[in-house]
Amino acid sequence: MASRFSVAMCTFNGSQFIGEQLNSIAAQTRVPDELIVCDDRSSDSTREIVKDFALRVPFPVLLFCNDDNLGSTANFEKAIGLCAGDIIGLADQDDVWYPNKLELLERRFLASDATVAVFSDAEVVDMDGRRETALLWSCVGFGTNEQKQFTEGCGWKVLIKHPVVTGATMAFRRELCSSILPLPREFTHDRWISFLASVSGAVVPVPEPLIRYRKHDEQQIGIGPQHLEERLALALQRTEAFYQSEIDLLLQLCDRMKDMKSTAPQADDAIGEAQKKIEHLRNRLRLRAHNISRLPEIFREVWSGGYWKYSAGWESVAKDLFLSGTR
Repeated sequence: MASRFSVAMCTFNGSQFIGEQLNSIAAQTRVPDELIVCDDRSSDSTREIVKDFALRVPFPVLLFCNDDNLGSTANFEKAIGLCAGDIIGLADQDDVWYPNKLELLERRFLASDATVAVFSDAEVVDMDGRRETALLWSCVGFGTNEQKQFTEGCGWKVLIKHPVVTGATMAFRRELCSSILPLPREFTHDRWISFLASVSGAVVPVPEPLIRYRKHDEQQIGIGPQHLEERLALALQRTEAFYQSEIDLLLQLCDRMKDMKSTAPQADDAIGEAQKKIEHLRNRLRLRAHNISRLPEIFREVWSGGYWKYSAGWESVAKDLFLSGTR
């Protein structure tokens, strides 16, 4: 059965790269049924580029210009809410899509009604579009064992530990909107959406790279440090606020999942694991206030396996032992 495919794009001062991204959407083997663009008060030529693009393509391009600057998460919420398609794909302004992206994502949805979301790997490129060595999944630590958990319908167990779904590679069924909206303003949209999708149905990973994910200095988030020494340096800069933010996210997810129990078959199990991670994070937060006395607490977390279920394993143990900040 044919589906209507909407693409939700958010823009803000993206004139440097957005033309290439828009052209890659127009070059899709399966073009979108509509492109919704929400611009967050750009001061450059972004809006004019979008308007010109809309005149050249055979599908509707609807540009909405915000009266106030909403920020990325609220802007994506607006764009998603304006989409009319059965499937909603997300687009950043600075990437480039492979020509078969929408076609391959749509196939995954058509293959099974149980599939509520799909996401792919990506080729990582620098500011000038030159390919880097590692693919995106490798950069975020999404290995074969975790990919298997997704294919077995347990993606939320991976996402409890760390985010692996990049919004620019993701699409989801419109029915999910009643569960994911509104989006909490203090958290990234892709982390929130992917987790709630994973307790609602099958979230299917597509191992082929389907976009060129651009790294550059103006990115809001990016993929983070890749080398151990860089991660340790970041750990030194983290404060209690980092832990509290993670705890707040999990508490809000638990509250939302409680409201979703009738439609989310894995909500109860996910709530239980989220509460265990909250306790793990609270334990690690308390460790920051102690020196020698924190050793027994660290060993208890090692014994319980919490560092491996909810953090970065031995790397996190080392951070709690020797550093003032952890991950």
